[in-house]
Amino acid sequence: MSTVDIIHRGLMLVLSSPSGAGKTTLSHRLLNADDDIEISVSVTTRPPRQSEQDGKDYLFVSDDAFERMARQGDFLEHAIVFGYRYGTLRKPVEEALESGKDILFDIDWQGAQQLTRTASGDLVKVFILPPNWAELQNRLTHRAEDPPDVVVQRMAKAADEISHWPEYDYVIINDDIDQSEYTLKSILAAERARKDRQIGLADFVKNLVGS
Repeated sequence: MSTVDIIHRGLMLVLSSPSGAGKTTLSHRLLNADDDIEISVSVTTRPPRQSEQDGKDYLFVSDDAFERMARQGDFLEHAIVFGYRYGTLRKPVEEALESGKDILFDIDWQGAQQLTRTASGDLVKVFILPPNWAELQNRLTHRAEDPPDVVVQRMAKAADEISHWPEYDYVIINDDIDQSEYTLKSILAAERARKDRQIGLADFVKNLVGS
């Protein structure tokens, strides 16, 4: 047996942060740099922003459609965030993991808690923190994607979101986006190398020492 016979079981990489800390930027950088990971496209009842595309950034649905999907058990996790509902579809995630594909989740702490209960063995959780409070507010104000009242809501909620950082496996303080990207890639590489994610490793070692 050679190393090509070792199959990598996919993992679920969760990124969470308060709005404006940089998780979306880091998500896009990781996806552009690594062909072996893909984004989990969440279902949401939130209206799309100008820069967002249905089916690529989110699956935008009505409240009735979301409720129907929830009743049918279509979601691995779902939560209400700023008055809108968000959920992760179960079937595409399970199929990707079985095929050895890693899945990236851009979700909040509520979703991360639910995934911890249902899929802890496949889960790697990373929390992104801003370098300071003033910088968080500056990023939210200048990204110009939300009206001022929503920015106020996000800042008011940030302290509660940050309080959940101890529930995560890793924490990245996003002071420098390039360094944060390097750290995130290093975490992913280390988690992929865990022995319990390398299917066929025991047989490889057995043949290695017996050859």
